[in-house]
Amino acid sequence: MGTPEAWWQEAKFGMFIHYGLYSMLAGEYNGNRTDNIAEWIMHDLNIPREEYRKLAQSFTADEFNLEEIVLLAKRAGMKYVVLTSKHHEGFALYDSAVSDYTSMRAAPCKRDFVRELKDACQKHGLQFGLYYSQAQDWDDPDACRDGFGPEGKDFDQYLQNKCLPQITELLTNYGQIDLLWLDTPMYMNKEQSEAIRSLVKRLQPHCMISGRIGNGLGDYMTTGDNFLPALPYPGAFEVPATINNTWGYNAFDTRWKSTKQIVKSLVKIVSRGGNYLLNIGPMGSGKIPEPSIAVLEAVGQFMQKNAESIYGTRTLPLYPYDIDWGFFTAKKGKLFLHIFEEKEQAYLLNIANTPVRCYRLSDGLELKLKIRVTCEGDSSWLINLPPREDDEVDQVICIELAEDDVLFEPIRG
Repeated sequence: MGTPEAWWQEAKFGMFIHYGLYSMLAGEYNGNRTDNIAEWIMHDLNIPREEYRKLAQSFTADEFNLEEIVLLAKRAGMKYVVLTSKHHEGFALYDSAVSDYTSMRAAPCKRDFVRELKDACQKHGLQFGLYYSQAQDWDDPDACRDGFGPEGKDFDQYLQNKCLPQITELLTNYGQIDLLWLDTPMYMNKEQSEAIRSLVKRLQPHCMISGRIGNGLGDYMTTGDNFLPALPYPGAFEVPATINNTWGYNAFDTRWKSTKQIVKSLVKIVSRGGNYLLNIGPMGSGKIPEPSIAVLEAVGQFMQKNAESIYGTRTLPLYPYDIDWGFFTAKKGKLFLHIFEEKEQAYLLNIANTPVRCYRLSDGLELKLKIRVTCEGDSSWLINLPPREDDEVDQVICIELAEDDVLFEPIRG
């Protein structure tokens, strides 16, 4: 496994964009609704290849504005953006010479969305990433589609004639790409995964590769969708997650996560040493659903005041007690308490550091921290908390320390 670039370890928060022909179906085909994630509708409802391809003829993407999306990501406090250049459906959102089944050649929009995203990210200072489905391609008869076995398929023919050439296009036609987000290796063997990794690192040595390249060859570990490690993870990792319950747009999925849920997930992930890649699923027209915009704008308000407790933070050792009101993040010489519940005091045991200053991060309000020794002989901290501000889903308390590292003591019997 490789090593993540410095920008990725600093960033902590990114935007995923799932957009394709599946967005036009919005979770329903011929009166039948999918009961799975919407971007899998071709597979799950067994839509014939030739029928599905007809969707490209009306793919106008009239409201898909990549610059507006990048600006939304920036306002939300996100530092990188990843677009589905080709999802499992096989339709590419850029100008590929390998296949005519693209937004430039098969659709009336005649647009190269990869280039548009590259230009917007470069203009507004965000890192530029692309998703590419390297094993599943339901439009190609030799790629993965059903099950995990290669029966009746010449997978290497797909790999050599479509997958590797398209990855080459992405890495040579758009300048620097910061992240290639590969997905679902299925039955790819180590040699096949190594062929992709070798190609990427030869063309763009600093382009990071997601863990889903397979066979342990990514530059970091990618968790299961919406799954968070229960404990601090010893290596670099990223959690891909949704704002509702699907990736591609589904008109019937209105189970939107609240601002508090999103912020809490962000803090949980960062406290355990990872990055949070949060998805938006534009409608068929390219319009971003209003609930996605609203929650990202609200998350951005939190980040404007509390970004220091997120960006560039370190993985902490496991705190020896279970606290149900919040989480810790830290960086050199600072410990941040993220308090999600209504509390008048924060009481902490078994921290061996020397506190120098204590204040609320959002406005610098100075707070008093009392150091006590318990009857068991352990040191304890008591902080009287101010009333929460009206929109304060997470009250962040910063404790500046005399030491560089946070020191948790073990529980003594």
